[in-house]
Amino acid sequence: MSRTGTSTEVLPIDRLEEKVRQLVGVIDGLRADRAKATDEIAALQAEIETSRTRLAEFGTLSAELGSLREERDLIRDRVSDMIAQIDKLNL
Repeated sequence: MSRTGTSTEVLPIDRLEEKVRQLVGVIDGLRADRAKATDEIAALQAEIETSRTRLAEFGTLSAELGSLREERDLIRDRVSDMIAQIDKLNL
């Protein structure tokens, strides 16, 4: 009798042990997933910062391009005026 009593007592302990091992496996998997997600977040934050920097540079370049276009138009007008004055001198 003691033998059957012992084997029935061992079965619940074995089941408990197996469930604990499964739980530890799930926890390890969740930790690995968390570490992977943390790495992805860091990479995405770095990408966001790079994009922000590029956007700021684009804004600066866009403003500079506008300024250069205005300067080009001013020079074009001055050259046109000079050509008109030269044409008047050749009369």
